[in-house]
Amino acid sequence: MHTAFFLLLAASLARFLLRHPGEPRTPWIIALSVSLALLYVLGPSLGTRPTPHRLAWLTLVVAAWGVLVILAPSFAWCAVPLFYTGLRTLPPRAALLLVAVLTAFVVTAQLELAGRFDPNLLFAPPAWAAVASAVFLYMQRQAARQRELIDDLIRTRRELAATERREGTLAERQRLSMEIHDTLAQGLSSQQMLLQAADRVWDADPAKARTHVRTAESITERGLAEARRFVHDLAPADLADGGGVTQALRALAERESDAGLTVRFHAEGTPVPLPDRVGSALLRIAQGALANVREHAEATTAALTLTLLDDQVVLDVADDGRGFAPSVEQDRRTGVRGHGLPAIRARAGQLGGTLTIESAPGEGTVLSVSIPLEPPLEAS
Repeated sequence: MHTAFFLLLAASLARFLLRHPGEPRTPWIIALSVSLALLYVLGPSLGTRPTPHRLAWLTLVVAAWGVLVILAPSFAWCAVPLFYTGLRTLPPRAALLLVAVLTAFVVTAQLELAGRFDPNLLFAPPAWAAVASAVFLYMQRQAARQRELIDDLIRTRRELAATERREGTLAERQRLSMEIHDTLAQGLSSQQMLLQAADRVWDADPAKARTHVRTAESITERGLAEARRFVHDLAPADLADGGGVTQALRALAERESDAGLTVRFHAEGTPVPLPDRVGSALLRIAQGALANVREHAEATTAALTLTLLDDQVVLDVADDGRGFAPSVEQDRRTGVRGHGLPAIRARAGQLGGTLTIESAPGEGTVLSVSIPLEPPLEAS
């Protein structure tokens, strides 16, 4: 529109100079044309909002153009860019009033140039102005609606991001609580039990008491390693050695075996590298299950069995303890902390796995966790 305005202004001035050379009004026409061009150049720097400076500028532009049309009707078609300038600057009603005034100037000027009555000159400019105004106002409404939709989308995305951050924070807190429960809390519980046992036999059997203290010391060493691992990257210390989940479970069984409980480990299937999340979850599940066995089952023997299949990995933890009735209510009340089996079920569920418990009072317990594995990619 800016380019069209200057082209129309230059064409109108050229037409006037070619058809009316040497007239007394010619210097005024040239001066007004230059002034109008200079005024129009200032418009973009004032923005599009109806500020006092913008309104004063529009008034001066329209006034200068009106004087030009009165002096030389050929300048009437410069009104076309001014239509859009008014529509962009003024409120809809004021803009339509300005368009009507400009259209009246155009019709009057064209009839004067024609020198006779012409219906096309009387009705064509108003029709064109009406269509142009309607299209412009419609586009403005569509643009405003689009801006609202974009604002809603941005606001929705921000709310969604905030919700995801909150959910991520809660999930991380739950994960950390399970990590701490399965490592540090269990280690502290075992230390407490061993130190209490050492205190009971301190005078009667000093050798056994020292054995309990040394076992508690080793558990403390493992707990310190786990704490340092939390600070480093929250990966299980046993898996950080690079031996895989099989070696980690075997080391766990050896570490948990003592005079009161014998833990055996057995692996079935072809050893394959497991995803880090799966290996970490299996190790934590085994730690939590053995902590429950030691603290509640009154068992003398426990067995860890890792079965590697094509599409899943299964971890079984069996003991010969007193057993229990595996109902939901008892599941919630299992253990003094009440977090053992729910934590195991949550860990398995996070990886799409399931927890199965087979137990009865006096018949021991078998805890089985099955986690699906992604099928290996076939060689092309």
